[in-house]
Amino acid sequence: MSAHIVSPVQFCSGDLLADRRAEFAEGLVNAGDPGGAAELYRQALEIVPGWGAGWYRLGEICAHGALAGAREAFAEALRLDPDDTLGAGLQIALLDGRAGTARMPSAFVETLFDQYAGHFDHALVDTLGYRGPQLLEAQLGGGTWGRALDLGCGTGLMGEVLRARSGWLEGWDISAEMLREAGAKRLYDRLEKCDLSRLDPPRERWDLIAAADVFSYLGELSEILSWCHAALDAGGVLAFTAEATTPEEARLGGCVLRESRRYAHAEAALIAELSAAGFSAEIGHGVLRMDRGVPIAALAVVARRL
Repeated sequence: MSAHIVSPVQFCSGDLLADRRAEFAEGLVNAGDPGGAAELYRQALEIVPGWGAGWYRLGEICAHGALAGAREAFAEALRLDPDDTLGAGLQIALLDGRAGTARMPSAFVETLFDQYAGHFDHALVDTLGYRGPQLLEAQLGGGTWGRALDLGCGTGLMGEVLRARSGWLEGWDISAEMLREAGAKRLYDRLEKCDLSRLDPPRERWDLIAAADVFSYLGELSEILSWCHAALDAGGVLAFTAEATTPEEARLGGCVLRESRRYAHAEAALIAELSAAGFSAEIGHGVLRMDRGVPIAALAVVARRL
């Protein structure tokens, strides 16, 4: 999905004069004048210095316009919002050239998907040609499962694939709005709101755990892979997609933060992580979705618990 997620509610500063300057600034952005836009945002922020979304937007304008001050603006946005709802810390990581960060801010992920929930299926499937569930279905082949868990279930796109092949199907997601959309499809036996980056030790066991287009928001995977190993019955299967690094990105490390503020994973590093977590894996390849007209290469992983 798009990296820019400032909503109209978040974007309002609470001061009419500051909001008017921001409105004019956006017009200058559209007219190709990032320098003028940045100056107007600075004027607005002199009026409302505690406006975190304004600092974030100033950082975006400076970064995209190759202007000085982007890092400082994002740092101020992060200081004002330590939970990092807008993902300013990720922007700083990109500016600093870091290959990846250990964990994506949970507040950022929750906000992102709460905002997209109402039109998520159309945006992802119809506009971006998303094929994560289809890639995993092909990689899984035949078979059925007594108990299946859809991690990061979203609106239920993976659930549509799993329902007919699962005796019990459960879905977990960080976004309440996504879970509302999934519930309306009546695919799941149970839905639960939870943060996949902070899971408690598993209390139940599963035959299949699926995570379609989820690990792109988690970054470093050793913790979630260990959790999945503990949550699967002997011989159980973990099926997930991951964005595949390019050869140039792979030289930066096993996990790379992209401009889209999604993580890509190197295949060799992923195989090593799966082995260390106690899995044997088969990995297929395909196109996950389109991003601004460019196909995003994917790894479709089926890992069996040893």
